[in-house]
Amino acid sequence: MKILYIPWDSVGQDDLEDAFIQEGHTLVYSTVFLEKKTYSDLPEVEARLSGILDNENPDIVFTVNYYPMISDFCHRHKIRYISWIYDSHFRRIYSKTVINPCNAIYILDKQLYLEFREAGVSTVRYLPMAANVERLDTLHTKQSDFAYDVSFVGSLYLETLQPFTKMSESLSDYAKGYLDALVASQLKIQGYDFIPDVLGPIMEEMRKAYPISHEPWSIESDEDYYAQHVINRWITTVERVDLLDAVAQKFGVDFFTHYKIFTLPNLRNHGPAGYMTEMPLVFKQSKVNLNISRRGMKGGIPLRAFDIMGSGGFLLSNFQSDFLDLFVPGEDFVYYESKEDMLDKIGYYLSHEDQRQAIAKNGHDKVAAAHTYRHRVREMLSGI
Repeated sequence: MKILYIPWDSVGQDDLEDAFIQEGHTLVYSTVFLEKKTYSDLPEVEARLSGILDNENPDIVFTVNYYPMISDFCHRHKIRYISWIYDSHFRRIYSKTVINPCNAIYILDKQLYLEFREAGVSTVRYLPMAANVERLDTLHTKQSDFAYDVSFVGSLYLETLQPFTKMSESLSDYAKGYLDALVASQLKIQGYDFIPDVLGPIMEEMRKAYPISHEPWSIESDEDYYAQHVINRWITTVERVDLLDAVAQKFGVDFFTHYKIFTLPNLRNHGPAGYMTEMPLVFKQSKVNLNISRRGMKGGIPLRAFDIMGSGGFLLSNFQSDFLDLFVPGEDFVYYESKEDMLDKIGYYLSHEDQRQAIAKNGHDKVAAAHTYRHRVREMLSGI
C-alpha cells in the first residue's frame, strides 16, 4: 500500500515509520508542517497535498494525531484518512469534521472511544499505544547492576507558566476557594473525572480571567477546555509533586524531566532523557519505574507504560482500566491505589527481586508478542 505520510516531530515517529516499511508499505512524505497551521493556511496546504496526490496516487493519507483540515481535504478528494492520536487530551478530536466518512481515527482510550460510539460516531476507533521492542532490545547498558531504585520520567507541567496559576490571579476569593476544593476532592478520586460537570458556578469568572478561543471546526465546550487543559493539568502537577516527595522521603527517587530546576530532598533531578536511547536505558536500569498518568485521562494506558514494559523495566502505575484488557496485574505490571499503597508496593518489590524481575520479563514478553508498532500498523490498515 502506498501511504501519503505527513510527519511532524512526534515521539515514536521513527518507530512507526519503520513499522510501516517492515510491513511492506511505501511511504510518500509531505513537507507540510501541520502543527502551526490554521484554516487560514488551507489554500497552501490544499495546493501542496493536491500536487502529491496527482503525482504519487497514494492509497491513503496518514498522520500521527488528527487534523481537521486534512480530514476535509481527504473528504473532498475522496481518499481515506487514517490518524492515530497519541495524546490523551487532544482538542482537535472535538471537531465537526470527525464524522467525515473518509476518517479512521484511532485513539488510545477505550472509555473515550465508547463515548464517541454511544454518540453515534463510527469513525473513531480504539487502538492502544505500542513499543518497538525490537529496537529497545538492542539498547544495552554497560552497568550490570541497577543504577536507580525508583525513577520517574515525565513532566510536572511547570516548564512554562501554568494556565491555572495565570487564571487564578484574576479570580475572586470565592472562585479560588471553589477551585481549591475541586482540586482537593479530585485528588482523592482515581478513575473518574468529575471536573467538567461542576464548573457552572464559576464559568463566567473563568472566561473573563482566562479567555479562550475555539477554531472554526471545534465543538469542544468551554467546560471541557477548562477542565482538561487548565484544571486537570494543575491537578497532575500537584499529584506528581506530592507522590515524588513521598517516594523521595522514604526511598529516594531519580527524576528525569525538562524542568531542570525542580528540587526536593532526596530527589535527584537528572534533566531530560532523550526518547530514543536515554529513556529506555533509564527504564532498564531502574528497579521500579513509576507511571503517574495525567489527570483527566479516562482509562487509557500512556505511551510511557508501553515503553517501560517494552524496555524490560518493572512498571508500577496508577490504575487505568485499559490495562485489564491487555495485561494481568501482578503478572505483567503492578498498580497502586493510593499514595500509601504505592509506598508499600515500592518497598515490597525493592526487597523481592526475583518477583520484580519475573514481572518485568512477563510485561516485556507480552508487549513483544502483541503490542508493537507492527501489530498496530496491521490493526489500523486491516480496517480500511
